[in-house]
Amino acid sequence: MDLVLQGSGATRTAATELAPQVGARAPETHGAGAYLLREATPFEGLGAWCGARAIDWGWLHRPVRLADMRLLAMDMDSTLITIECIDEIGAAAGRKAEIAGITARAMRGEIEFTESLKRRVALLEGVPEQALEQVYRDKLRLSPGAERLLEASKAAGLKLMLVSGGFSFFTERLRARLGFDIVRSNALEIERGRLTGRLLGEIVNARVKAEAVRAAARALGARREQLIAIGDGANDMPMMDEGAFSVAYRAKPIVREFAAFALDHSGLDGVLNFFL
Repeated sequence: MDLVLQGSGATRTAATELAPQVGARAPETHGAGAYLLREATPFEGLGAWCGARAIDWGWLHRPVRLADMRLLAMDMDSTLITIECIDEIGAAAGRKAEIAGITARAMRGEIEFTESLKRRVALLEGVPEQALEQVYRDKLRLSPGAERLLEASKAAGLKLMLVSGGFSFFTERLRARLGFDIVRSNALEIERGRLTGRLLGEIVNARVKAEAVRAAARALGARREQLIAIGDGANDMPMMDEGAFSVAYRAKPIVREFAAFALDHSGLDGVLNFFL
């Protein structure tokens, strides 16, 4: 197997130091800010060694071209973007801390997502609709490397899918801005210019996320080996399991352990370094 190293601590010096520990040859430059150790062998302390040096690492079992992939599916909150939109909307209701606490527990898998979402949305009752626009304008920022990842994936012929337990107010704006082909998310009910504290239609929870990704892959004729899925929370895990290339981005420990790859120190464009 080959070992790819990237992140803020991934220097040639660090890669050269690691090479003999994994029985590999001298490191090769691999993509932007990454190094490849060919014919490497795992050892028990690899994760701790890399973690202490702010290095992301991943095993490449065989060379795969990005152009051989068919679908890139990703979560929105704390993945494509740096915030949890519902927490920021909650600030307008003076309930950000309360909502953020429920969000954190749900993302760790401590609370079932559907119930947690209903509880959080109920706390938004009465928030003016313009608060959503203010969050989009003033708070919402793309995660580092997001645009480069999407542009490179599009250029390689992949379809782009944004599948989120968040809200369509934000996903639709990101679809128009970034060129997503498929979007699935939740709709907030708004009456007389204010949030009612309820959702419209089927709730996009972990099960629905996975079903949506599966349906998109089927429509494209994509095999599991041709699907990249990126998320950060426990509710993303079933969706991520639909793809052979599952990536935990700045994720909760349970998700990091579950995924094929983890990016804790790299931007989203670090995904590109898993491919030729």
